[in-house]
Amino acid sequence: MTSPDNHVAIIGAGPAGLMAAEVLAQGGIRVTVYDAMPSAGRKFLMAGRGGLNLTHSEPLPQFMARYREAAPKLHAAIAAFPPDALRTWSEALGEPTFIGTSGRVFPKAFKASPLLRAWLRRLDAAGVRFAFRHRWIGWDDEGRLAFQTIDGTKAVTADATVLALGGASWPRLGSDGGWASILADRGIAISPLRPANSGFTVSWSDVFRARFEGQPLKGIALSFGLHRLRGEAVVTQSGIEGGVIYALSAELREAIAVKHEAVLHVALRPDIDQLELARRLSAPRGKQSLSNFLRKAVQLSPVAVGLLQEATINAGQSLSTMSPERLAEFINAVPIKLTGVAPIARAISSAGGISFDELDADYMIRKLPGVFAAGEMLDWEAPTGGYLLQSSFATGAAAGRGALEWLKRYLPSLRASSSQ
Repeated sequence: MTSPDNHVAIIGAGPAGLMAAEVLAQGGIRVTVYDAMPSAGRKFLMAGRGGLNLTHSEPLPQFMARYREAAPKLHAAIAAFPPDALRTWSEALGEPTFIGTSGRVFPKAFKASPLLRAWLRRLDAAGVRFAFRHRWIGWDDEGRLAFQTIDGTKAVTADATVLALGGASWPRLGSDGGWASILADRGIAISPLRPANSGFTVSWSDVFRARFEGQPLKGIALSFGLHRLRGEAVVTQSGIEGGVIYALSAELREAIAVKHEAVLHVALRPDIDQLELARRLSAPRGKQSLSNFLRKAVQLSPVAVGLLQEATINAGQSLSTMSPERLAEFINAVPIKLTGVAPIARAISSAGGISFDELDADYMIRKLPGVFAAGEMLDWEAPTGGYLLQSSFATGAAAGRGALEWLKRYLPSLRASSSQ
């Protein structure tokens, strides 16, 4: 059995850490959550800035497929705390959810802040303590947790520890990946942290960049290899980003790592077949400029026309000399050469982290008995759409349960042996 004297340190006050804290507090454990930032859930609040996408409503088999090769490793945790359980949990905090037209699940308040405030109140009522501005720097010579604080280095003794420090995206919000070297020095296998759900760099011309930076490409379809996805993208100063780009980011990132570039093909009017496009483009242009003609004949936006012109210039061609048939083909297969991946600091999430081979079934790091890990610091990635938060919540709950079971199973015997 556990004792109120048992103390567990949670390092990281994001969704994974807070969920681990809740599970442990409900089990009667004394919990302190440590975080380098001045307050909890900073990246969680950022995620909810445009509407908090908690999870997704699709059936679990399809849901799990979004985690790619990590799906078998995550299945038990997500099956134990699936999307329906997360929705029930949110409702119990006074934040009922709804399913959007895309199948994504949001709180009815649509924001992260009301949910986080209610959650922190419940944790406070359960006795969970918080220690902010505590940056974890590893262990001291006596095996105690070491933190850098405004008052100098502080050592903390804990019966168990849950690491939930996040990945390496948005470092200004606390997830800087600094833990990777600490664990690597302990012999823990760490897959390199890489941008996920990220933008990519493109060598735009100065004219295109100046005119169209920040402009959205709506209703497009992207093709890369065997993948074809519908959605929206945004032209940035250095390249391109947006939901449909993020969905392909893993494949694009790996292609760039091997070939140092990747060529996307953009269908600007994917709902119109080539024959119909050619028919519309065969109409007399009269005195219209080519841009106006394309806008009226096939409803291309200015940024779409600009993208066409950018691509033809790069290919040493001219839109005005193309036949209607060739132009129709080009409109739905505009090549964009990606030259690199946007910095990880700008990515929505990160790939890489602690190898699952380093963990047991309870999310304990085998080489560090009593130390558990959860959330984005583990080696998995997923697209946006609720999958990132769902896995963070679920693995946090799994690590919390694992720590609770470990305390029940091993701590009494450790104390008994030390008293002899």
